[in-house]
Amino acid sequence: MPVVKPPTGSTAAPATYKQPSRKGKKAWRKNVDVTEVEKGLEELNEEIIKGGVLAERPSEELFAIDTVGDTSLLKKLPRHTSKPLRADEIIAARSAVPAVSLRKRPGDKTSDGIIPAKRLRSEYVTRKELNRLRKVADGYHESTVEVTGASYDAWGALTESAAQTAMDKRDEKKKAPRSISQKPISLLASGKVPKAVPKPTGGYSYNPAFADYEARYTEESNKAVEAERKRLDAEEAKRIKMEAAARSAAEAEAAEARAELSEWDEDSEWEGFQSGGEELKPRAKRPDRKTKAQRNRIQRRKEEERRVKHEAKTKVRKAQVEQIKQIAKEMAEREQERALVVAKVDDSETSSDDNDEAVRRRQLGKLKLPEKDLELVLPDELQESLRLLRPEGNLLKDRYRSLLLRGKLEARRRIPFKKQAKTKLTEKWAYKDFSI
Repeated sequence: MPVVKPPTGSTAAPATYKQPSRKGKKAWRKNVDVTEVEKGLEELNEEIIKGGVLAERPSEELFAIDTVGDTSLLKKLPRHTSKPLRADEIIAARSAVPAVSLRKRPGDKTSDGIIPAKRLRSEYVTRKELNRLRKVADGYHESTVEVTGASYDAWGALTESAAQTAMDKRDEKKKAPRSISQKPISLLASGKVPKAVPKPTGGYSYNPAFADYEARYTEESNKAVEAERKRLDAEEAKRIKMEAAARSAAEAEAAEARAELSEWDEDSEWEGFQSGGEELKPRAKRPDRKTKAQRNRIQRRKEEERRVKHEAKTKVRKAQVEQIKQIAKEMAEREQERALVVAKVDDSETSSDDNDEAVRRRQLGKLKLPEKDLELVLPDELQESLRLLRPEGNLLKDRYRSLLLRGKLEARRRIPFKKQAKTKLTEKWAYKDFSI
């Protein structure tokens, strides 16, 4: 509902020039200024008439997004002015004098001592070229090209032969290595191929017979005793070697001390005699100059010694060549025999268990074949029932060792974590920088 306007006329307070006092309330009401309130009411009434109060209307009714733009501005303000900026003119200005080079230039009289090579004159015509030009002028040509008409359409469809030559013959398929067709090399010393899962003997049973268990127990005990004996022998050899080294070092020090002491004693005892003898010693006679015959004789002797030494080296080299040929021949025979043995084993198609087989000395890769876990329990740990058995061993390790033994894989070392860069921790010396 629109607000009712006040009556027209002057809204100012009445003039009270003759008012004797302003201490009363009525006198103060006459001086109250209500023009700002009346102006606000008028503006509010105008907004209501035009459609509503601006503070209460939504933003979509008050504003609009201009996506086209005002086309009249392009006519009023041209995009590119004809007059460039003064700064651009200063930057674009270039002097006709070239800039001074910062590189060190050598002097006119200094040189590097290298004489430049003489170059042939480019405008010079050789006699051979002159003769050729004369023959061409007379109508003689060494090679002539016969112009013939085209016998095929260059822009037509390709024939079968041309299409075959234009095809890409590259083979992008992944090719298998050569070794994939070769048979793996067994690591057993006998050359036989072991089974993937060897059949255990009677001594591996959970409830073995007494004879089988005793034989296997004795065999494993002997292996452990032999390993311990080898370890003790190695330690004893190392100890003897260390003692011998220490003894030789002590003897060398004692001999050096005795040599220094004897040298000092000899110098002190014979110092006077040697000094007196040197004064009486006659001067050595200066050797005469060799004659030409003597020099020639010395030269012939040196040449003869050089020739003998060369012949000795040649003889040794020939002997080595013969020895290499003999070794190569023996190796070829050995490889042939080994191939025959492997062929016989393959023909028989018999595979052996690796329970008691010895491993060959030369193995695949840098690392050795891992030792087989000891699959043996003590007599007091034997159980009569499968329910009382305790699970032992690792099937994954057994399968991995079987692959290595059959030559399917190469022994590798387990890398637990990636090698990281070494970092160095340092303490800053900022605490030492102080000022008074």
